[in-house]
Amino acid sequence: TSFSTPKKKKRDDGMREHVTGCARSEGYYKIDKKDKLKYLNNSRAFAEEPPADTQVRNHPPQRRSEQRRLLSSFTGSCDSDLLKFNQLKFRKKKLKFCKSHIHDWGLFAMEPIAADEMVIEYVGQNIRQVIADMREKRYEDEGIGSSYMFRVDHDTIIDATKCGNFARFINHSCNPNCYAKVITVESQKKIVIYSKQHINVNEEITYDYKFPIEDVKIPCLCGSENCRGTLN
Repeated sequence: TSFSTPKKKKRDDGMREHVTGCARSEGYYKIDKKDKLKYLNNSRAFAEEPPADTQVRNHPPQRRSEQRRLLSSFTGSCDSDLLKFNQLKFRKKKLKFCKSHIHDWGLFAMEPIAADEMVIEYVGQNIRQVIADMREKRYEDEGIGSSYMFRVDHDTIIDATKCGNFARFINHSCNPNCYAKVITVESQKKIVIYSKQHINVNEEITYDYKFPIEDVKIPCLCGSENCRGTLN
């Protein structure tokens, strides 16, 4: 039995035609430089042509302005806090915690943050006042110097001492660059830290704890010009 070597045929466009239907079955063969140049030119032209979905995205200015108008009307008709909170979940701010000149650990921005933006949610366990009093005493007995409890309302407190996130490292300042706000998301109250002003990279995130006035004072170490001297 003899096997005949497939003859080299060229198509109308000058490219080699594989008579067996598969280039692999014809073994190794050298491609002529002229044919290779034609192939490269055809591939380059195809690569430079933008795909169809990209062409659709390049909307004219009128189309983009129309989209912005629709988005603004949608934002105005919806709960802005809910919309911002959803944006916060999908686009988390880049933050880090490290040693602070104010007190122990602090939270710092790793990217510029514009004014009136959600920075981070204060995450922890929702507990009642009775449980909060019990835990505070237990934390003292365990030697935990700081407890991270944030009051939401008269009945609810968020305890982030042992199951919180980076928000618990935010230090107090009498001249803060952020503020805390209670928002309601799907009938559940949450505490979110908002920026009061533009925050630069590596700038420490701070807010006013607004502790109630008490006889036993807690010294404030924020060092701002208008420092009150105490947290409470």
